[in-house]
Amino acid sequence: MLPSAEMFANIKEASQTVISTRRPWRVFLDLFALTLPSSISEATTRLAHNVTYFLCNYALILLLIFLLTLFRHPLPLLIFLVLSAIWYLLYFSRDDLPLAILPLAFFTVVALFVTSAWLNLLLALLIEAVVVFLHGVLRSTEDLVGDDQDSPYGHMLLGDTPASGAYVPV
Repeated sequence: MLPSAEMFANIKEASQTVISTRRPWRVFLDLFALTLPSSISEATTRLAHNVTYFLCNYALILLLIFLLTLFRHPLPLLIFLVLSAIWYLLYFSRDDLPLAILPLAFFTVVALFVTSAWLNLLLALLIEAVVVFLHGVLRSTEDLVGDDQDSPYGHMLLGDTPASGAYVPV
């Protein structure tokens, strides 16, 4: 099956959609926005909002950490890059056709275990969890505008009237 112009158009459109969810790195890495939260409640609110707001950035950092852990192991790195390209092409090139991911997912898991790259993935996930937690808790959310509806606390941040029986500030 030769790639068609429609397939490349689907890939381009899907790539632009994914990239559009990434926040600017200057906002993500703003050192002046790093402050200690005043309470555990504020820390959990910050963490939830920042994970929602910077999700694509966190995913890119995870990918980078995983690639860096594989840097000294060329075979697993090559296999991972090929599998990533296959996943990318299969997912984004589909034209509203059902995607049979089970065989590819099985092959990916087998490749991770055969090449021992699962240890690298586990290490990358642990490092990413620490990065997300620290950034999410320390990154102030006051300057992040426009996405309060994406936050799990969006309805509280918008000042909507509470439902009957809900607590209201006195």
